[in-house]
Amino acid sequence: MDKQEQALGLLQAAVESMGGQVRPGQQEMVKHVVEALDEERHLLVQAGTGTGKSMGYLIPALAYAQTSPKPVIVSTATLALQSQIVGRDVPRLLESLKGKLSRPMDVSLLKGRSNYLCQYKLGGGYPDEDEGALFSMDEKPPASGTVYSPLANEVMKLREWAEHTETGDRDELVPGVSDKAWRQVSVSAMECLGSQKCPMADECFSEMARARASEADVVITNHALLAVSAFEGLNVLPDFDVAIIDEAHELQDRVTSSVAGALSARMVLTAAGGAKRHCAVNVDELTKAAHRLEKSLTGIPTGLMDKGLPEEMGIALNDIVEQSRLVLALTKPEANAPADGGRQTARSQLQAIMDDAIRMLETEERREVLYTTRPREFVDGRGYVESDPGTPATLNVAPLSVAGKLREGLFDGRTVVLTSATLAIGAQFDSVAGSLGLMGAGAPSWEGVDVGSPFDYPKQGILYVAKHLPKPGRQLSAETLDEIEELITASGGGALVLFTSKRSAEEAAEILRPRLDAEILCQGEGSMKSLVEQFAADRDSCLFGTMTLWQGVDVPGDSCRLVIIDKIPFPRPDDPISKARTEDIARHGGNGFMQVSATHAAIRLAQGAGRLIRSVNDKGVVAVLDSRMATARYGTFLKGSLPPMWPTVDKKTILGVLKRLKP
Repeated sequence: MDKQEQALGLLQAAVESMGGQVRPGQQEMVKHVVEALDEERHLLVQAGTGTGKSMGYLIPALAYAQTSPKPVIVSTATLALQSQIVGRDVPRLLESLKGKLSRPMDVSLLKGRSNYLCQYKLGGGYPDEDEGALFSMDEKPPASGTVYSPLANEVMKLREWAEHTETGDRDELVPGVSDKAWRQVSVSAMECLGSQKCPMADECFSEMARARASEADVVITNHALLAVSAFEGLNVLPDFDVAIIDEAHELQDRVTSSVAGALSARMVLTAAGGAKRHCAVNVDELTKAAHRLEKSLTGIPTGLMDKGLPEEMGIALNDIVEQSRLVLALTKPEANAPADGGRQTARSQLQAIMDDAIRMLETEERREVLYTTRPREFVDGRGYVESDPGTPATLNVAPLSVAGKLREGLFDGRTVVLTSATLAIGAQFDSVAGSLGLMGAGAPSWEGVDVGSPFDYPKQGILYVAKHLPKPGRQLSAETLDEIEELITASGGGALVLFTSKRSAEEAAEILRPRLDAEILCQGEGSMKSLVEQFAADRDSCLFGTMTLWQGVDVPGDSCRLVIIDKIPFPRPDDPISKARTEDIARHGGNGFMQVSATHAAIRLAQGAGRLIRSVNDKGVVAVLDSRMATARYGTFLKGSLPPMWPTVDKKTILGVLKRLKP
């Protein structure tokens, strides 16, 4: 029996055991993945909604791992999907394949170090994140009637959980705790003392997770760890020859954000204060450098710094590098010095600001992007606006492209399978392939295949473009609000309404609640999980939200019979990385708008429209309230990324359809 037949046999056994149905697209995916692994050729495989792509790659991964000396790495964009695969998909699959594999298979979960409880920090080996947050809690509960702060209560809850958890994984703590509380019991990779120095290394949950991963057949991780492995060459993952990247349409953005750096005067002052407090060293000159940086960042416009560093800012960064290097040299611990969490934290902060300052000074040589940001705050009547320009900005640095580093750190010498429901645009994979390093001179060979979807989109869905509406602006127009009202009234609810900004979602919910009979749920008014569950349970409710909902909602049935998209999800005009990439492509003779903004929008549109049809019985309408989809030259390109639903611009027809869909 050849490898494809063996894998298809495992798929058949799993499907029968779970009471499912054979899906041709899933079979095609299994065959292509097996062939790619066998021939050591990179593969991009688009598997539409309903294909069952997780099983389509997990079965080939398990079949391959039976005889591989190294684990297969499976990477996802989000911790949520990572946990779903390990907590639900893999156990069900392994149970269904009992006796069908040559030996029992071990699948392990691996996250970044800060996702695990640190035993040494919990025991007081590190200084408190906030002075007094942990206070001096006795091992036994104090006298009844004692009132603690919410943070202290959360930390006590974490201490109790630490007594019986076997993994120390934050996601296993239900209900969870705030980020502030979790920081009291966790450390970053830089703050960690390391297994050679930590007195509690034998009980370290992070090290135990890495040990399990090194012995596993398949390791489920995320794009952030993959980015650290590819860009920084650190051994955060076990050595591997095969990687399968799920949600691969997210890889470029996730990698970019994972390896971006940021520097502000406050961060430098915090590092200086930590060094003074925990290392007893003079930091006056470093403090002066921080104030020089603060002065240079005050009043400066936010956005892309396409003309490079101003002289004053460059001088401040050079001073920060020199002074950080000097303080690090003065605080270097002796070889046999006892573990000191405070010193390690202080030195890690110094190292981080020095490394980022060096990157910022070398952006031209590194082909990196410099830009400034300020926090955004909610202001009544104005929505989310940027802080006052008089507030010192934060200086940021990010790679202009991740293609070269991914080619070198991920694809070179390995076999990589990339999959998603949205990888191709108009049957072409070139755009995603190019952004990840698979195009151009010296690029490795690869194959792109679309295994389709089991859904009959022309019969199950209608794509309505509101051609008559005015071109959308920054604010929600009255015409757009009226259109949303008419569509929801016709459908009787059951609408997922996707906005490109949080401000628009909240404004629309506030204005339309008095005008509609249907209940309107809005992102931010509850946990995402509870909102989606409520939306699914009440078939006539509506859910308004932003980008998280564009990709995170799976509600089959008539609870989601209408998906409304307020406008084409182009990157924000002031997004510095998109702007820099657009300008760079234009300088090299390409069409920056189409390759960056339009491609970004096409993939996001496909993700949003994909919320509608989630099963073979679903029917409904996707309504795009952006007339440019029908009038602009790039409209055809954008529509080419969407499922092949029946198209119309006739509002009367759509209102009639929605009334008939009303339960």
